[in-house]
Amino acid sequence: MMQTQGHPAASAHSARSALGLTAVALFVAAANLRPAIAAVSPLADHIRSDLRLSATGLSLLTTVPTLAMGVCAPAAAVVARRFGLHRGVLLGLAVITLATAARAAGASSWLQLSCSAAAGAGIAIAQTLLPAVVKARFADRVGLVTGIYTAGLGLGGAVAAGVSAPLADAIGSWPGALASWAVLALAGAVLWSVAGRSLGPDGVATPSGPVTRGLPWRSARAWRITALAAGNSALYYCELAWVAALLQDDGGHSAAGAGLLLTVMISIQVVSMLAVPALLGEGRNTRQGLAWTITLTAVGFLGLAFAPGAATWLWIVVLGVGHGGLFTLVLTLPVVAGRDSTEAGRISAMAFFVGYACAALAPVLVGALRDSTGDFHLAFGLLGGVAALMLLPLARLYGGDETEARR
Repeated sequence: MMQTQGHPAASAHSARSALGLTAVALFVAAANLRPAIAAVSPLADHIRSDLRLSATGLSLLTTVPTLAMGVCAPAAAVVARRFGLHRGVLLGLAVITLATAARAAGASSWLQLSCSAAAGAGIAIAQTLLPAVVKARFADRVGLVTGIYTAGLGLGGAVAAGVSAPLADAIGSWPGALASWAVLALAGAVLWSVAGRSLGPDGVATPSGPVTRGLPWRSARAWRITALAAGNSALYYCELAWVAALLQDDGGHSAAGAGLLLTVMISIQVVSMLAVPALLGEGRNTRQGLAWTITLTAVGFLGLAFAPGAATWLWIVVLGVGHGGLFTLVLTLPVVAGRDSTEAGRISAMAFFVGYACAALAPVLVGALRDSTGDFHLAFGLLGGVAALMLLPLARLYGGDETEARR
């Protein structure tokens, strides 16, 4: 009798342990979605000197993987249909591992750009499928779990931004420093594989995969989410590519000081990625949270644009809090807007496909404006304007007859 009564409890405990392991695996997997890009900015001077690149040319190392992330996002649907969600994410992590490791081969422009593109393809597959995993396994805790994996994403970028330059100095090789992040990607793949086995044979996949139809081109809601995703991504990659350079050129900070400020900003974003969804809670209206975080993000960019040497820490904190919270809330939208993992995957694929294709241009435009004007004032002022304009699709997203049940 005791065994009969204890069996359901043991099963429930086993299920909770499996889901807990999946949440940890989500965090570690997401931590591998930004080092391939975030590690470039702190090494900009070394890379620009060795490869003889202009600011515009250097920005390609950020633009190429971002463009690949957008172009390859729809391919995640094919991968998921063929392999399932868990094995699809595992494939993405494997591609990131190999592409990152290959950067150690040498200081060559074509090699580094090729590796960047391949890493971007792997990132596209993994991050497009993660929202579908959240929808399938954590439908009652979407905000919290999205915050967890988004925090992993931010933390990966923060650590890469802070560690890459000292690591390059220690080993005497910036290609080696870039390639070292393959170790983290390999660890993420191993942990994800273990988590997949604990849940059974790809148990989160729907019978025909998470994306069985075309992208939702006719959905007004999907387009508004895509517009928010495009602005969010454009701002984020411009931060990774140019905040440190702005702080050096226009703010009067040393390379080490600028790198520290960038790391602090991303670290604050990580905290905000977890704190904002927790403060909003599950089931609450996210419109106010989005409005406030968009506004703070705009203020942070405008502060860096016109007063980078004055109250620098204030702009760093404002941008960290605002964009960290904004990032999580935007990534939550496809999950909560979709009726199931299938629709969540379709909206995510569209948001990443269009959003990253547009966002890929932003770092190049900032670099071109820097080359033509000699400073970052105009470029970062325009970025502040882009942030403010995100309030327009937000207003339409929650307007009219759209209900909170379909946020």
